[in-house]
Amino acid sequence: MSYRVHSLFLTVQGEGANIGRAAVFIRFAGCNLWSGRERDRATAVCRFCDTEFRGGKRYADADTLADAVAALWPADEPKRMAVLTGGAPLLQVDAPLLTALPTRWFYTAVATNGTQPLPAHIDWVCVSPKAGAPLVLHDADELKLVYPQRGAEPERFAAFAAVHRWLSPMAATRRTKRHTALAAAYCLAHPQWRLAIQAHKTWGIA
Repeated sequence: MSYRVHSLFLTVQGEGANIGRAAVFIRFAGCNLWSGRERDRATAVCRFCDTEFRGGKRYADADTLADAVAALWPADEPKRMAVLTGGAPLLQVDAPLLTALPTRWFYTAVATNGTQPLPAHIDWVCVSPKAGAPLVLHDADELKLVYPQRGAEPERFAAFAAVHRWLSPMAATRRTKRHTALAAAYCLAHPQWRLAIQAHKTWGIA
């Protein structure tokens, strides 16, 4: 199987339990909840995405992509991490890729909307459900909800098994400050949830 990858880059994880950790991000092209075109945003299932995931480069097979990922990692650092993100990475990620990356000493993490099954073992799973999109994943290392999100209120996920639960304030220009205050208030009233901040935006890195 070939893979369409929007971008491939070494950076520092900016959110979640792995914040601050160096990782190669594999941003896969395509999503099943929005086309990525602004003209389609109003009718999309997910209308608040702030990530560019259209286009990119095609990699012929799992070994070709895994070699490209490994080439970005500092040669003297053995504790490698690859983050599979998108778009919707699980539309493309398959067992051969999840075999190829560990053979190059990569710990694998995925950020997914939870609508696609895991094709094989992944070391760290972060699920970010979207209202109106049926979940097929019901447990993860991290559950991250964009907040506030009508139809995906935290109470709906009481039975979701997760080690960490995050509320990520919805970015909406004029309302971001209010959304952050609302998310913080919810976390104070429900301490099993943590407030998630996208620190990479503050740091000014990808």
